[in-house]
Amino acid sequence: MDISDISGDIEHVLYTPEQIQERLRELAEQVDSDYADSDPLLVGVLTGAVMVMADLSRALRTHCTMDWMAISSYGSGTQSSGVVRILKDLNTDISGRDVLVVEDIIDTGLTLSYLVSNLRSREPNSLEIMTMFRKPEALQNSVDVKYVGFDIPNEFVVGYGLDYDGRYRNYTGLGTLKPEVYS
Repeated sequence: MDISDISGDIEHVLYTPEQIQERLRELAEQVDSDYADSDPLLVGVLTGAVMVMADLSRALRTHCTMDWMAISSYGSGTQSSGVVRILKDLNTDISGRDVLVVEDIIDTGLTLSYLVSNLRSREPNSLEIMTMFRKPEALQNSVDVKYVGFDIPNEFVVGYGLDYDGRYRNYTGLGTLKPEVYS
Protein backbone atom coordinates (compact mmCIF):
# COMPACT_ATOMS: atom_id res chain seq x y z
CA MET A 1 0.00 0.00 0.00
CA ASP A 2 1.38 3.37 -1.03
CA ILE A 3 0.80 6.74 0.64
CA SER A 4 -1.45 7.73 -2.27
CA ASP A 5 -3.86 4.96 -1.21
CA ILE A 6 -4.36 6.43 2.28
CA SER A 7 -3.24 10.06 2.03
CA GLY A 8 -6.58 11.27 3.42
CA ASP A 9 -5.94 9.36 6.67
CA ILE A 10 -2.29 10.29 7.24
CA GLU A 11 -1.37 13.52 9.05
CA HIS A 12 2.26 13.36 7.97
CA VAL A 13 4.81 10.81 6.80
CA LEU A 14 7.60 10.18 9.31
CA TYR A 15 9.62 7.73 7.20
CA THR A 16 9.35 6.73 3.58
CA PRO A 17 9.61 3.11 2.46
CA GLU A 18 13.09 3.86 1.12
CA GLN A 19 14.28 5.29 4.45
CA ILE A 20 12.93 2.26 6.32
CA GLN A 21 14.59 -0.23 3.96
CA GLU A 22 17.93 1.60 4.11
CA ARG A 23 17.90 1.60 7.92
CA LEU A 24 16.92 -2.07 7.94
CA ARG A 25 19.92 -2.91 5.75
CA GLU A 26 22.17 -1.07 8.24
CA LEU A 27 20.66 -3.01 11.14
CA ALA A 28 21.12 -6.29 9.26
CA GLU A 29 24.82 -5.49 8.83
CA GLN A 30 25.14 -4.97 12.60
CA VAL A 31 23.30 -8.23 13.32
CA ASP A 32 25.48 -10.08 10.80
CA SER A 33 28.60 -8.77 12.50
CA ASP A 34 27.39 -9.57 16.03
CA TYR A 35 26.19 -13.08 15.14
CA ALA A 36 28.96 -14.03 12.71
CA ASP A 37 29.83 -17.14 14.74
CA SER A 38 26.30 -18.06 15.69
CA ASP A 39 23.04 -19.33 14.28
CA PRO A 40 20.62 -16.92 15.97
CA LEU A 41 16.96 -17.62 16.54
CA LEU A 42 14.89 -14.63 15.45
CA VAL A 43 11.72 -14.39 17.52
CA GLY A 44 9.14 -12.21 15.82
CA VAL A 45 6.41 -10.67 17.90
CA LEU A 46 3.12 -10.99 16.06
CA THR A 47 1.40 -9.37 14.36
CA GLY A 48 3.20 -6.08 13.90
CA ALA A 49 6.69 -7.50 13.45
CA VAL A 50 5.82 -9.57 10.37
CA MET A 51 7.07 -6.87 7.98
CA VAL A 52 10.23 -6.19 10.02
CA MET A 53 11.00 -9.88 10.46
CA ALA A 54 10.56 -10.65 6.76
CA ASP A 55 12.68 -7.75 5.58
CA LEU A 56 15.37 -8.20 8.26
CA SER A 57 15.75 -11.92 7.60
CA ARG A 58 16.07 -11.32 3.85
CA ALA A 59 18.74 -8.66 4.44
CA LEU A 60 20.83 -10.92 6.70
CA ARG A 61 23.81 -12.80 5.33
CA THR A 62 23.99 -14.90 8.50
CA HIS A 63 22.07 -18.14 8.74
CA CYS A 64 19.19 -17.86 11.18
CA THR A 65 16.10 -19.70 12.26
CA MET A 66 12.76 -18.09 13.05
CA ASP A 67 9.88 -18.55 15.43
CA TRP A 68 6.95 -16.42 16.49
CA MET A 69 5.17 -15.30 19.63
CA ALA A 70 1.95 -13.38 19.94
CA ILE A 71 1.83 -11.09 22.95
CA SER A 72 -0.97 -8.66 23.56
CA SER A 73 -1.38 -5.55 25.65
CA TYR A 74 -3.51 -3.63 23.19
CA GLY A 75 -7.21 -3.71 22.50
CA SER A 76 -8.69 -2.22 19.37
CA GLY A 77 -7.90 1.30 20.53
CA THR A 78 -4.80 3.46 20.62
CA GLN A 79 -3.66 2.92 24.22
CA SER A 80 -2.06 -0.06 25.93
CA SER A 81 -4.39 -1.95 28.24
CA GLY A 82 -1.52 -2.68 30.65
CA VAL A 83 -2.47 -6.37 30.77
CA VAL A 84 -0.01 -8.62 28.96
CA ARG A 85 -1.06 -12.03 27.65
CA ILE A 86 0.76 -14.70 25.63
CA LEU A 87 -1.58 -15.59 22.78
CA LYS A 88 0.91 -17.86 20.94
CA ASP A 89 4.06 -19.27 22.46
CA LEU A 90 7.26 -20.41 20.77
CA ASN A 91 7.52 -23.80 19.12
CA THR A 92 11.29 -23.78 19.69
CA ASP A 93 13.24 -24.60 22.86
CA ILE A 94 15.49 -21.56 23.36
CA SER A 95 17.65 -23.04 26.12
CA GLY A 96 21.28 -22.35 25.21
CA ARG A 97 20.32 -20.48 22.01
CA ASP A 98 21.27 -16.97 20.90
CA VAL A 99 17.90 -15.24 20.65
CA LEU A 100 17.10 -11.97 18.91
CA VAL A 101 13.60 -10.68 19.61
CA VAL A 102 12.30 -8.69 16.64
CA GLU A 103 9.71 -6.03 17.43
CA ASP A 104 7.87 -3.51 15.30
CA ILE A 105 7.61 -0.82 18.00
CA ILE A 106 8.43 -0.20 21.62
CA ASP A 107 5.88 2.12 23.10
CA THR A 108 5.49 1.91 26.90
CA GLY A 109 7.85 -1.06 27.19
CA LEU A 110 5.33 -2.98 29.32
CA THR A 111 4.81 -5.79 26.83
CA LEU A 112 8.49 -6.13 26.01
CA SER A 113 9.52 -6.09 29.67
CA TYR A 114 7.16 -8.99 30.33
CA LEU A 115 8.39 -10.84 27.24
CA VAL A 116 12.07 -10.42 28.14
CA SER A 117 11.45 -11.71 31.66
CA ASN A 118 9.54 -14.69 30.29
CA LEU A 119 12.22 -15.56 27.73
CA ARG A 120 15.13 -15.14 30.18
CA SER A 121 13.50 -17.72 32.43
CA ARG A 122 13.97 -20.22 29.58
CA GLU A 123 17.77 -19.85 29.84
CA PRO A 124 18.89 -18.74 26.39
CA ASN A 125 22.63 -18.31 25.80
CA SER A 126 21.97 -14.67 24.92
CA LEU A 127 18.89 -12.51 24.49
CA GLU A 128 18.90 -9.25 22.54
CA ILE A 129 16.16 -6.96 21.26
CA MET A 130 15.75 -5.32 17.86
CA THR A 131 12.94 -2.86 17.19
CA MET A 132 12.20 -0.88 14.08
CA PHE A 133 10.60 1.99 15.98
CA ARG A 134 10.84 3.24 19.57
CA LYS A 135 8.98 6.01 21.38
CA PRO A 136 11.43 7.21 24.09
CA GLU A 137 8.90 9.69 25.53
CA ALA A 138 6.30 6.94 26.09
CA LEU A 139 8.59 4.46 27.91
CA GLN A 140 7.35 3.39 31.32
CA ASN A 141 9.60 0.34 31.69
CA SER A 142 13.28 0.52 30.85
CA VAL A 143 14.23 -2.25 28.43
CA ASP A 144 17.74 -2.74 27.05
CA VAL A 145 17.38 -2.60 23.27
CA LYS A 146 20.50 -3.37 21.23
CA TYR A 147 19.20 -2.49 17.75
CA VAL A 148 16.87 0.47 17.10
CA GLY A 149 15.72 1.51 13.66
CA PHE A 150 14.29 4.91 14.51
CA ASP A 151 13.30 6.85 17.60
CA ILE A 152 9.95 8.46 16.88
CA PRO A 153 7.71 11.01 18.61
CA ASN A 154 4.99 9.90 21.01
CA GLU A 155 2.26 10.05 18.39
CA PHE A 156 -0.11 7.43 17.06
CA VAL A 157 1.62 5.92 14.03
CA VAL A 158 0.63 3.38 11.41
CA GLY A 159 2.35 1.55 8.60
CA TYR A 160 5.14 -0.97 8.21
CA GLY A 161 3.28 -3.51 10.34
CA LEU A 162 1.67 -1.05 12.76
CA ASP A 163 -2.07 -0.79 12.62
CA TYR A 164 -5.14 0.94 13.86
CA ASP A 165 -7.97 -1.54 14.38
CA GLY A 166 -6.36 -4.00 11.95
CA ARG A 167 -5.87 -1.50 9.13
CA TYR A 168 -2.81 0.26 7.65
CA ARG A 169 -0.30 -2.55 8.42
CA ASN A 170 0.50 -2.89 4.73
CA TYR A 171 1.32 0.78 4.23
CA THR A 172 5.04 0.54 3.40
CA GLY A 173 6.05 3.81 5.05
CA LEU A 174 5.39 5.12 8.57
CA GLY A 175 3.02 7.99 9.23
CA THR A 176 0.95 9.58 11.93
CA LEU A 177 -2.74 8.89 11.68
CA LYS A 178 -5.08 11.87 11.65
CA PRO A 179 -6.89 12.06 15.02
CA GLU A 180 -10.31 12.19 13.36
CA VAL A 181 -9.66 8.68 11.99
CA TYR A 182 -9.43 7.14 15.46
CA SER A 183 -11.42 9.59 17.57
